Amino acid sequence: MKSTRSLSILLLATSIMVFVSCKKDEDTEDIPTPVTPAPKKLGFSFAFDPTQPRLDSFGNPSTVSAGRAAQSPQFNGISAHYIELTPTATTLLGNGEVLYSGAQTTAGGASAIDFAQSTIVGEGELFKSFNLSAIAPGTYNYIRVSLAYQNYDVNVRYSGVDLTGTVASFIGFDTYITNYDINTQNVIVNGNRLQGYWAFETDYLGAFYSTTGQAPPGATTVPNPIFATSSVPAGSCVVTGLFDPPLVITGNETADINVTLSLSTNQSFEWTEVNTDGLYEPAAGENVVDMGVRGLVPIVNN
Repeated sequence: MKSTRSLSILLLATSIMVFVSCKKDEDTEDIPTPVTPAPKKLGFSFAFDPTQPRLDSFGNPSTVSAGRAAQSPQFNGISAHYIELTPTATTLLGNGEVLYSGAQTTAGGASAIDFAQSTIVGEGELFKSFNLSAIAPGTYNYIRVSLAYQNYDVNVRYSGVDLTGTVASFIGFDTYITNYDINTQNVIVNGNRLQGYWAFETDYLGAFYSTTGQAPPGATTVPNPIFATSSVPAGSCVVTGLFDPPLVITGNETADINVTLSLSTNQSFEWTEVNTDGLYEPAAGENVVDMGVRGLVPIVNN
């Protein structure tokens, strides 16, 4: 009898322990796992607009010079080397909030942009993004972007036939290039190339024609509307754009901020005319002289 009673007590104790254990497991499963919210980002992408004003290097309206011709190219890709948020028109280059500075190398001698590590994107693709919490809170009236590489299609006349050709242009201060593709044609360099180095390719009746060249120093247009109060080094290709309204960073953002860097491509591809017909004819000796952009409008999309 005593043995039976002891066994009953033991079974009861075991049942209680199992119940408590199950209850504890059930309670644990009911507690939701805390979810850490993803950090909010400031993202940048590019747009190419042939209808934006055509500006000169000082941010003034500009027309095509006598003896030259120009067209608005169709962009395939672009890369930048530097992004800076600038509080005021008197903030010197480098004294704003520097978000990005691309890789450089001395493999070709002088320090130059390392093209092999460049990020090349098409229109609307995300170029770079940064945690908003890591950006100094403040009001930013301007943005500075150093463009490095462009690839676009242009209309061309070759041997009397109207074609489409592709231009690869390097507009950074100096670029170390191992090799690159224009479109289908690969070009081997293994050296530094100064701002304004370019290559052109077209398909003429199934046969490829290609050529390379170098625009004169200082010929690449780099609009800077605050040049009088905050200049940029010659040959740097640091394009300046005005936020309207200003970009305000509080440090307490609850949503991402996306900025479209809208570049003016209004007659941005410019060459010297040999045959005065407004058509680009490289085989006739018409050389590219300007591959810069013609303005920058940063558009904030919250």
